[in-house]
Amino acid sequence: MNAPTKDQSLRNLQKGGELYGKVKVPGDKSISHRALLFGAIAKGKTLIEGLLPAEDPLSTAECLRSMGVKISPIKKGDIIEIEGVGLNGLQEPQDILNCGNSGTTMRLIMGLLAGQKDHHFILTGDKSLRNRPMKRVGQPLKMMGAKVFGRCCGDLAPLSIIGNKLRGAVIGTPVASAQIKSAILLAALNAEGSTTVIEPARSRDHSERMLKAFGANLEVGGEMGRHITVYPGKDLKGQSIIVPGDISSAAFWLVAGSIIPGSELVVENVGLNPTRTGILDVLEAMEANINVINKRDVAGEPVGDIEVFYKENLKPFKIDGEIMPRLVDEIPILSVGACFCNGISQIKGASELRVKETDRLAVMARQLKRMGASVDEHQDGLTIYGGKSLEGCELDSEDDHRIAMSLAIASIMANSNSTLRRSEAAAISYPDFWSDLKRLQQKN
Repeated sequence: MNAPTKDQSLRNLQKGGELYGKVKVPGDKSISHRALLFGAIAKGKTLIEGLLPAEDPLSTAECLRSMGVKISPIKKGDIIEIEGVGLNGLQEPQDILNCGNSGTTMRLIMGLLAGQKDHHFILTGDKSLRNRPMKRVGQPLKMMGAKVFGRCCGDLAPLSIIGNKLRGAVIGTPVASAQIKSAILLAALNAEGSTTVIEPARSRDHSERMLKAFGANLEVGGEMGRHITVYPGKDLKGQSIIVPGDISSAAFWLVAGSIIPGSELVVENVGLNPTRTGILDVLEAMEANINVINKRDVAGEPVGDIEVFYKENLKPFKIDGEIMPRLVDEIPILSVGACFCNGISQIKGASELRVKETDRLAVMARQLKRMGASVDEHQDGLTIYGGKSLEGCELDSEDDHRIAMSLAIASIMANSNSTLRRSEAAAISYPDFWSDLKRLQQKN
């Protein structure tokens, strides 16, 4: 199964065959972005082990290089070295900063640049990113004094940011979003006075953990850690960071191992940050056969290995409310899993998926229906009627990495072979997905 080129992206997907063996998923995408950004504005050298060498973090690294930050070449297995320039050491770039397909890159860099006084920055991205909402970050930054401009009254890229003197503020975010929160926290490092972010529900907390490790004066309080306050004035100091495996990438194997008959998998070195483990809660509700073993702490993040074994008669599940920020990226693969539960599964409160790389609710409903699944699409979620067999057909990732990998797992459970257009999208977060899948299908 050779990786296709951009011009030859139709991939043949074979039905059937259990998955067996051990797999180590790539470094966590969220942590990789933050390690690059925080290392860039720290003083001194930062070393990063396990950084995800995929397209999104590469976009972050390239933007930082364009602003004078020295970052060693990013290759699989290498320890990445960053020479930090300090909080105010970023240079005005000579060209437009291209964030590629990465919403995390654009939104976090907006916060980073807002307080770089008297510097002018222009941010853009690919067609998908240029149509994703940015006012949700720009608006709170403007409350701190930021100058952010863009299409559709500042909601769409290209964006223009003129670095300005910022003032601390108390900001309530409209949705529980780690990207919005992290952008505000980055801006707060350069503000006059403290800044407090108040979230409606707890989102992933990698920024808070890592900023503390870099020496920021940061406090977490309130119910379930939803109030985060930054007190500026302290320089960040370069650190050695170890990036654990991405639980959002592990999710494909956890669901696959649960639904594909005969499968036995061990997913190694998975980050188990409690703000990210909603997928494990749902699998438990499904009564899937999974075990977390070898639990340990690595560089301030909980890590473990996860065993998963096929199990018949999985229970349907319901997702709603505060769990959504803990598994928002796992909804596509969970919608595949729901097709093989005995009963009706419901996903609610997932409207955020409509403004991801694609409208993931619409795309998953459309693609699963092509395979014969029974799916109802709602404004904020899906209802999936399990127990109906899937048929092989021509599928399309629609250029969304999580859709591509979810459909790959669905195709194994189909009654006939399938094809997948734009399968190369998986490289956004998991460059070795297709080779790992091929290896796990070859039981010794």
